[in-house]
Amino acid sequence: MRVPIPVTSKPVKSQAVAPGPAAANAAAASFAALTDRLEYMSATDIELVRKAYRFADEAHLGQMRKNGEPYITHPIAVAALCTEWKLDAQALCAALMHDCMEDCGVTKIELIEKFGSPVAELVDGLTKLEKLEFNTREENQAESFRKMLLAMARDVRVILIKLADRTHNMRTMGDMPRSKWGRISSETIEIYAPIAHRLGLNQIYRELQDLSFRHLLPWRYAVLTKAVSRARNRRRDLIQKVQSELETVFAQAGMQVRISGREKTLHSIYRKMADKHLSFAQVTDIYGFRVIVPEVIDCYTALGLLHQLYKPVPGKFKDHIAIGKVNGYQSLHTTLVGPSGVNVEFQMRTEAMHLVAESGVAAHWLYKTHKSVNAQSERLGTQWLQSLLDIQSETRDAAEFWDHVKVDLFPDAVYVFTPKSQIMALPRGATVVDFAYAIHSRVGDHAMAAKINGDQVPLRTELKNGDVVEVITASVSAPNPAWLGFVRTGRARSKIRHHLKTMAQTESTQLGEKLLSQALRAEGIDTLPGNEAALQPLWDKLLRFTGNRNRSDLLMDIGLGKRIASIVAKRLVVLLGERGQKPDALLMTRERFTAHESVSQGAITLDGSENASVSYAHCCHPIPGDEIVGYLGRGEGLAVHRSQCANARKLQQKDSERFIGVEWSDEPVRSFETAIEVSVVNGKGVLARVAGAMAAAEADIVHVDMGQETAQDTAELRFMVSVRDQQHLEAVLRQLKRTPAVIKAERQTLRS
Repeated sequence: MRVPIPVTSKPVKSQAVAPGPAAANAAAASFAALTDRLEYMSATDIELVRKAYRFADEAHLGQMRKNGEPYITHPIAVAALCTEWKLDAQALCAALMHDCMEDCGVTKIELIEKFGSPVAELVDGLTKLEKLEFNTREENQAESFRKMLLAMARDVRVILIKLADRTHNMRTMGDMPRSKWGRISSETIEIYAPIAHRLGLNQIYRELQDLSFRHLLPWRYAVLTKAVSRARNRRRDLIQKVQSELETVFAQAGMQVRISGREKTLHSIYRKMADKHLSFAQVTDIYGFRVIVPEVIDCYTALGLLHQLYKPVPGKFKDHIAIGKVNGYQSLHTTLVGPSGVNVEFQMRTEAMHLVAESGVAAHWLYKTHKSVNAQSERLGTQWLQSLLDIQSETRDAAEFWDHVKVDLFPDAVYVFTPKSQIMALPRGATVVDFAYAIHSRVGDHAMAAKINGDQVPLRTELKNGDVVEVITASVSAPNPAWLGFVRTGRARSKIRHHLKTMAQTESTQLGEKLLSQALRAEGIDTLPGNEAALQPLWDKLLRFTGNRNRSDLLMDIGLGKRIASIVAKRLVVLLGERGQKPDALLMTRERFTAHESVSQGAITLDGSENASVSYAHCCHPIPGDEIVGYLGRGEGLAVHRSQCANARKLQQKDSERFIGVEWSDEPVRSFETAIEVSVVNGKGVLARVAGAMAAAEADIVHVDMGQETAQDTAELRFMVSVRDQQHLEAVLRQLKRTPAVIKAERQTLRS
């Protein structure tokens, strides 16, 4: 249940200390508080909003806010904020009734009957957002935000109403217990402010940041407020002089412009001071000017006039018109040395750009008839919202979904080009792989190599502004799990995980089929029943026994170790017996006689091509030639250990039925990692000589650990090396022992 908080929004100001509180409350709670703001609507729409007000007022009857005002004042204030964006009647109805389902027991069916399905869907979407607790268990919080973002992706009005609700709650935070300030303010600055920025809602973004800063760090907020006020008084003459000179210059050029001042928010000043270790006096760009002009060409003309009036600061010019920001923002930025040597920032933009810069996706409702604004708002809103739906389609886990989305909630971006000169905006720190997935998921999945500005580069290379990126693909290439360590975008991360998960499921299913077939042979059945329609009743009975949805699910569970193949096989033999198929006694005897004495199923042959379905234990690092055993962990697939491994022996004592026989293929298809220890006499270049010896023996060094000990006469070096088999490892050790300065070289002792 959301805690009610009092109203102090612009349209509905709290007057708790004013005389006649009953009269003030009645005014704030009446529909008249909204009437003057609905002039942009038709009479029919106004009547619909009035009907929603009456419904909400009746639903909240008797509920009061913390300061004693009627609860209805909060929905009215939220609706009033929505009118600033000129939202339609459906949205205002939802704003007025956004707490009805949550707090008053109103059903969705009732709302559909009275106001229609679109309004009911909006209220339902908002209702799902209400029980957000920033300090609850992580998965619950992730699920709440997932629902919010998906509701927003389906209808952006949901998040506009939610942001209005959050803004009003933050404005009235002073009446909340101080114990709740931190949680609500942290949630606002970490979640809602970035969403507002991502959707281009600059006014809300700035206000939410400052309100959060005010309640998270009240003392620092108060100190900065006084400092900015003093600076404003000191520089009043300077600002007036700059404004006067600007008006004169543009008048002489015959340009019609609108000049307004711009002041940096307290939160952005504080962040700049903290990030760059500056004092307040060293922050020079607190004040600036916006120059609003009629046409795009006028922005560049105004820039030329300003550069003639004041000297530009080198490196402080940005053209966000030719290359707009990812949230649709467009303006020219330049910093000039103004009177008295003070740096002043100027922004040049058209009215349409100014509208999008301040209102983002809400500009769509502000001026529906303005085609450029409409197209711009549609473009900036659709791309990110569609990406949320794409990620959701591949990520059913709420925590994983939220993890993907969080990386997209930041302001910085780099702008790069395709070989055909198409510009693309990506997050700062994005790599070639992010670029590949931004083009198309197939390009990302099959990326093999890349060129930046014509030069061959690794796929993990970070992109810089202006790079021309070409991705080289190959049909045999597939996503690498290591990519997850450096990709930056939520889209790339979700696509890679989806592909790896699908691949792992396929491999686990294949392993499960192999294990069940071998377990059946041990029970005297030569072949695993197929997937034909005639055998479906057999599989249905088996699936009822195991609790799986289908045959593939069962086989995958066996491959992942969630089901024991021998138990499933015994049940399957019973079911086959009911159909008249009897076990082959000779086959049963032969299989059980030749089976590994310490395991319950036949042996699996390993050649290194198993990928995700089989892992090689890090405690003992088995390589071809070692005696090995396989442990089918619960949900972890098959783990291969050396038979002398202490960990494997412990598991065998308490979980022996999960061990299966494994053996090496005669021709492994790849090399395997193992650990060796080398004792050396300390001296100049000794590490290089040891590495050279390994290279001469054709062993790849994967990792080296030289320990933390201070310099001694001797040192212990530990290497992780990649070798083909035991014979190759022995050759490497012989080569090391012949190396000067090497005292001892041996395979790392098995550890538990």
